[in-house]
Order: sequence, then C-alpha cells, then structure tokens
Amino acid sequence: MVQNGLIKIVGKQKYGIDSDKIEMTTVGTFEEKDDCFVLRYKEEQEPPMQPLRTKLTITKDEQRVELMRSGAASSLLIIERSKRNLCNYGTEFGEILMGIYGKNIESYFKDNEGSFSFSYDIDVNGALTSENEVKVTVKVN
Repeated sequence: MVQNGLIKIVGKQKYGIDSDKIEMTTVGTFEEKDDCFVLRYKEEQEPPMQPLRTKLTITKDEQRVELMRSGAASSLLIIERSKRNLCNYGTEFGEILMGIYGKNIESYFKDNEGSFSFSYDIDVNGALTSENEVKVTVKVN
C-alpha cells in the first residue's frame, strides 16, 4: 500500500581531504513490498530547472539500492554491497559513466517510521572521486 510521508535525506560526500553535507526534507510516498521498500519524491532544482522525480528502492535483504532520477538530467545508480557497477549519471551537459562501489546498506521500518542508510564510492575512469554516505528517514501518515 502506498502511503504519504515526510522524508528527510542527509548526504555526506568526502573528496580527498574535503567534505560536504547536504540535507533535504520533503514530502513523498512510501511503499513496503514483499522484498523491498520504495520511496518516491521530487528534488527541487535551481531555477529555471524543473524538479527531478526520484525513486529510491532498498531491498529488505540489504544487498541492493537503486536510485533513479528522471527529468532534465536522468540517472540510475545501482548500489550493491561489495560490488562495483557502471552507471550513467545524467547532467545538463551530458552523461558521465561512473563506477559505483557499494559498501554498507541498512534498512529498518516499524510502526510507520523507518531509516535507511547506505554508503558507496564513486570512481570515474577508475580513479576514486568521492566517498558517499546517505541516510534517509521516513515517517508515514
């Protein structure tokens, strides 16, 4: 059953000695399926860019995360624990082929509240460009 909810996303990126943190709170939908959790929400962009539609799927066995964005710049990141996947990441200037190496994936959902976290490394042309951690919390109505 699809339910409306409040979604908070905290992303941390580390680039060598530099780091960055992004936080976003939005409304969206949450659905618990037999084998996964699915969150859908919009990501606002700087004007005049249109919002991106985002679908985040986390498997209950904590082995795979799919982060799909569609809009002016579309992408599909596949994060699998202890595995490297090649993914196309869309930008307003074109697509970039990146390696995504999944590290940790955790999921928890009970009593209309949940938290999901995952970490991964990104490489371009085999060179590590960033280490990333994402934590998503959801509270459904």
